Amino acid sequence: MTTHWILGPGAIGRLLAHSLAPLAEVAVIGRRPLPGQQILTTPEGETRAQHLPSFTAERLAAGAAAPPAFVHITTKAMVAEAALASVACVLPPSTPLVLWQNGFYAQPRISQTWHGPVLCATTTQGAYVTGDDRVVHAGRGPTFVGDLDNQHTALATTLAALLSNAGFTATAVGDTRSRLWQKLAVNAAINPLVALHGVRNGALRGDTYSGRVIAVVEEVATILEKEGIAPPNGGEGKAAWLALVWQVVENTANNKASMLQDVEARRLTERGAILGPLIESAERHGLGCEVLKGLDQELALLEAEF
Repeated sequence: MTTHWILGPGAIGRLLAHSLAPLAEVAVIGRRPLPGQQILTTPEGETRAQHLPSFTAERLAAGAAAPPAFVHITTKAMVAEAALASVACVLPPSTPLVLWQNGFYAQPRISQTWHGPVLCATTTQGAYVTGDDRVVHAGRGPTFVGDLDNQHTALATTLAALLSNAGFTATAVGDTRSRLWQKLAVNAAINPLVALHGVRNGALRGDTYSGRVIAVVEEVATILEKEGIAPPNGGEGKAAWLALVWQVVENTANNKASMLQDVEARRLTERGAILGPLIESAERHGLGCEVLKGLDQELALLEAEF
């Protein structure tokens, strides 16, 4: 069976492991080993137990583990390169990587330095961890897979088919860069606000927060127009971007976004990977981005309390 190493056993990493385990050999790799028996709660409230082999990078480096067919890096964006470095010594240089990070930071950096194929996956599947042995699948959404230079179509198609069989509703795409910017727009409109206010995604639909969502989307839409990123789903202008955000909010209403999980755990957030590229683009194009800068500053002050 094809072996998948999942580097970073957070929410998406464990959801991916649970999903792939019935179809392929899976190994979860983290800073410390997790309990082998893992529990998944589905969006319908059902619980499923599954054995997921867990390793540390140090153990892999010391042993003679067979090389994997894919390495999925599901860590936070700011530690993705370090996580890869921790296992690189036991990987053939041609090993395909799959990057699952939010934002648009780790993807170009790793794509430029890794010798083998680097696929990027963008998903709106929602999940959050509730313990060392438990993860909640809080909402379903599409997944798109491809590489930044559109050179690995066959590999992306193979992986997308496997992910779809595993329940991720995945599609191989040739416009990965645009898809990552789309996901970035969604992340920017949802993650900072739920993290700052301590609410789940669905709360953004209410009057208390919806105005702030709209303000973020208006800035982001203008930035992405300058970047040449077409509005999603064949729509036009800011309305199409807002419709996408509200659809993701609806699909993941019960989810704790990754940035909220970080704040609750009192650890640094991915604000640099999510808000950073948008702010940098706005400044490069001479656009105002007071809303985005304000969110970044609020998060920085919150992080300083940790």
